[in-house]
Amino acid sequence: MPRVQSQERQMERDQTVLTPMANAIRALAMDAVEAANSGHPGMPMGMADVATVLFTEFLKYDPSAPKWSDRDRFVLSAGHGSMLIYALLHLTGYAAPTIGDIRNFRQLGSPCAGHPENDMLEGVECTTGPLGQGVAMAVGMAIAERHLNATFGSELVDHKTWVIAGDGCLMEGVNHEAVGLAGTLGLGNLNVLWDDNKITIDGDTSLSTTEDILARYAASGWHTASCDGHDFADIARALAEAAADPRPSLVSCKTVIGKGAPNKQGGHNVHGSPLGKSEIEAAREYLGWTSAPFEIPADILANWRAAGARGATARAAWEARAAAHPQGAELARRMAGELPADGGAQGAYIQSLIDNSPTVATRKSSEMALEAMTAVIPEMVGGSADLTGSNNTKTKSTGPLTKDSYGGRYVYYGIREFGMAAAMNGMALHGGVIPYGGTFLVFSDYCRNAVRMSALQHTRVIYVFTHDSIGLGEDGPTHQPVEHVMSLRMIPNLLVFRPADAIETAEAWSLALANAHRPTVLALTRQNLPPVRFDTEFKSAKGAYRLVSASAPRKVVLMATGSEVAIAMDVAKALEAEGVGADVVSFPCWELFDEQDEAYRADLLPADALKVSIEAGVTLGWQKYVGDGIAVGIDSFGASAPAPALYDHFGLTPDKILPRIKARLS
Repeated sequence: MPRVQSQERQMERDQTVLTPMANAIRALAMDAVEAANSGHPGMPMGMADVATVLFTEFLKYDPSAPKWSDRDRFVLSAGHGSMLIYALLHLTGYAAPTIGDIRNFRQLGSPCAGHPENDMLEGVECTTGPLGQGVAMAVGMAIAERHLNATFGSELVDHKTWVIAGDGCLMEGVNHEAVGLAGTLGLGNLNVLWDDNKITIDGDTSLSTTEDILARYAASGWHTASCDGHDFADIARALAEAAADPRPSLVSCKTVIGKGAPNKQGGHNVHGSPLGKSEIEAAREYLGWTSAPFEIPADILANWRAAGARGATARAAWEARAAAHPQGAELARRMAGELPADGGAQGAYIQSLIDNSPTVATRKSSEMALEAMTAVIPEMVGGSADLTGSNNTKTKSTGPLTKDSYGGRYVYYGIREFGMAAAMNGMALHGGVIPYGGTFLVFSDYCRNAVRMSALQHTRVIYVFTHDSIGLGEDGPTHQPVEHVMSLRMIPNLLVFRPADAIETAEAWSLALANAHRPTVLALTRQNLPPVRFDTEFKSAKGAYRLVSASAPRKVVLMATGSEVAIAMDVAKALEAEGVGADVVSFPCWELFDEQDEAYRADLLPADALKVSIEAGVTLGWQKYVGDGIAVGIDSFGASAPAPALYDHFGLTPDKILPRIKARLS
C-alpha cells in the first residue's frame, strides 16, 4: 500500500509540477518560431518532457557559474531544435538568453541564432546544426573528461556528457565513426538521448532507413535502453540506467514530434515550419496554457529556477576541494587554455636546427618539433586516423589513450577522419586539452566540415595534414592534393601553414599553440626538403617574409611555400647570374600575412616588380598577390610517377620557370 501511494504521489507531482514545466518549453518554442516566422518547433515540443527530467534530476550544472570546470556538458546535437536549449537556459536562470533575446529569435543581434552557437551564449557548449557532429563532439568531450580524470582524480574531475540527438544525427556517417570510437574507448560518461519520433523532413523514417539502431549501438559496445519520452517516471528510469552503466549509453526516447499541437503533432510538417496562429491557439487550449506569448507563470518559473539553483552546492564544494588540492592550480591553468611557462619556448630547439641543419621532410620536422613540445606541454593530446607512421604524430611523451589507460596522450582514431576532427573539436571545447591529429592532406575533404566547425567555434585544434602535394609521387592523382591547400585557405579564422623547412615548421607549431581561439592546418611534405633558414628571428609570425634580398637591381619578387621555396631560391640564383635582381619571399601562412599593416605588405610585394608565385597546387587565389604577374602551379590533377619527374612534367623546375619570367621581362 505505501508503495502504491508513493507512485500515486509521484504521478500527481509529475502532472502538477513537471508537466507545466515542460509545457513552458513548448510555449516558448512555438511562440519564438511563430514570431520569427522561421524555425523548428517540432523537436523542442517533442523532447520537452525528456529535457525537463534531465535538467531537473540528472544534469550537474550551475547557471550562476556557467564555466564551472566540473559541470556536466550538455550537447544539443539536433541543433535545428535550438529553441529547446534557449528555453532551458532562460528558464533555469542563466543570465542569457533573456526573454527579450528569445522574442528576437533568429533576428540579427540576438544570441538566439537559428542554430546554437558556442560564442554567443555561455550555456551553449558547442555550435551544432550540421547533423551528427554534436554527437561526435560529445565523444571528444567525454574523452577529455576521462583523460583529465585520470590525470587529476575524481575529486577534481568527475562529470558526464549528455546529448540530445535526432534521427538525422544518427544517420549521418560521422555518427557511425563517433559511435565506434566511443565504444572502443568505453566512454561510460557519455549518454545520448535519441529523439526517436520516426520523422525526418521528407516524412516517416521508413522512407530512408530500416536499420535496427539500438542493435548497431549495442554491437559497437554501447549500453542501450528505451523509454516512453512522455512518461516522466519512465524517462527517469532510463536515464538512471544510462548514468550507472560503465559503457556509453544510447536511450531511445519514444516521442511525438510537435507534442502539444493537436492537429499537427506526429507529422513531418511540424519539423521545420511555424505552427501558425490557429494551431498555436489550439495548442494552448490542448495544453491548458493560458499565459500570453513569452510569459511564464511565476510558479512555473520558480520551479525552473529552483531546479537551476540545485547545482550551486555541488559547485561550491568542488571549488573548496580545488582550492585545497595540490593540483588545483594546474587544472585551472589547463582549463583556462594558458600554456605552461616553458611551453612556448623553442629557442634551444631552433638553435639546434641551426647548428645541425637537417634535410628532412616537413612531416619529420613536425615530429621533431612535437618531441620537444609534448615533453613540456602535458595537455597536448595527439592522434592519427590510422596513419601514425606516415603523419609522424606520436612522440615519446604520448603513450596510448585507451579504455584501460585514459591517462595516455595518443588516440588511435582508426580510419575515421571526420570522426577524429569532430572529436578534437569536442576535446578543445571541453577544455584542459589541446588536441592535434593527422591524416593525409587529400583526406581533409573527409573532415572538411569539422575543420570549418573548428574555425566557426574558435577552437585550438591543430590538423597535421601530410603528403601535401605531387611530391608524394607514385601514389598518383587520387592521393595528390592539388586543390586542398587553396580550398582550406578559403575558410575564415583558419590558419593554414605550408612550411619550407624544419625551422619554419617549428615556428608554425609555436604559432598554432599560441593561437588559443583559432584552429591551424599544417600542410607537410612526404619528400625531404633542404634547409632554407639559418636564423632564430621568428619570421613566420608575419605570415610571409623576405628570405633572400636581390643583389642586382630588383626586378622580380618570387613567392613560394613549402617544398617550392627551395625551387624559388634556385630560380633567383639563375636570374641574378644574368643580372636580374630577384627577392625570394617565403609565404608560409597567407592569413597572418594579410593581417600585417599595409606598409609591411607593400614593402614585401612592391608595385614596381614582376611578382611570381610558385606552389605545387592550383593557381587560383595567388592572383591577389601576383596581380598581373605569373602564377606557377598545377591547374589539373596530378599523375603517377616519381616526384622529380612530376615536378619537371608540371613545369615546377628552375629550367621551366626561368623562360616564363624572362619572356615577361622582355
